Amino acid sequence: MRVLLTGHQGYLGTVMAPVLTAAGHEVVGLDAGLFADCVLGPVPDDPPGRRVDLRDITAEHVAGVDAVIHLAALSNDPLGSLAPELTYDINHHASVRLARLARDAGVQRFLYASTCSVYGAAGGGDLVTEEAPLRPVTPYAESKVRVEDDLHALSDGDFSPVYMRNATAFGYSPRLRADIVLNNLVGHALLSGEVLVLSDGTPWRPLVHAADIARAFTAALEAPREAVHDRAFNIGSEVNNVTVAEIAEEVAAAVSGSKVVITGETGADPRSYRVDFSRFRAAVPGFDCEWTVKQGALELADAYRGHGLTREDFERRFTRLAVLRGAAETGAVDDTLRWRR
Repeated sequence: MRVLLTGHQGYLGTVMAPVLTAAGHEVVGLDAGLFADCVLGPVPDDPPGRRVDLRDITAEHVAGVDAVIHLAALSNDPLGSLAPELTYDINHHASVRLARLARDAGVQRFLYASTCSVYGAAGGGDLVTEEAPLRPVTPYAESKVRVEDDLHALSDGDFSPVYMRNATAFGYSPRLRADIVLNNLVGHALLSGEVLVLSDGTPWRPLVHAADIARAFTAALEAPREAVHDRAFNIGSEVNNVTVAEIAEEVAAAVSGSKVVITGETGADPRSYRVDFSRFRAAVPGFDCEWTVKQGALELADAYRGHGLTREDFERRFTRLAVLRGAAETGAVDDTLRWRR
């Protein structure tokens, strides 16, 4: 297929583009470029692409495309809380507009990167399935729920949206993010000797490696229409349902000489949930995640050491909020997060 990959210069897109290409698909990219320079280590060649803000996409950008994989977004809860109105403009309104343009252009499949954060305050009891009540507790998660609802309304006999509710990502990508839990804790451990946990460590988190997300999207792209049409899928593995304290212990084991420090200063996080991932395995026989949290911690520690991660890079170049604040302070972007001409 000819696949439009939004966010191709992001943390996940940089991992996903080569996986799609290796599977035989023609990938074209679209990215605002806000995080294209957040690089640690060699970056594979980007697919042909355009630097376009998601809010400025036109019909031209989806012409001749068979499928869209939509990753682009303001990508985590701190960003969403900083500027909730921009979160809704970009993550919700612009995403739905892209879907309408894609449908009108004859795009057949639209894979949407949603999140397990839509379950929010589900608690750590029974495993959460796709049929569970959605209880988003942040603007980021709320924007994802709204897009899922609007894509459902757009679905028809020709346009097939799929809602990929990714667990919290982890793992090395040449365009690194250090503001997601495992990546962050490994960085702290290497740079300070402490695996620093600010919550009380009790919240449950489902985790999934960036490479497994890429494989899952490729599998959903190629699956029979009837298996995935207008359906939500949790993406991850039950083995990676872990508490924050358990994640910290894996990091301490991966980074020799480090110790776990749980301060509890932010209290109990209301975002706590354990997730059931069986629906996707049933829909796409043969798929399963390959990476565990333990393997990911070791991979990240090796990559951080090998590519010379510094504290300056860790705190500024690889933290989304710091990158955007820096761009705003230097005047590179305006107050809507658009590049100044």
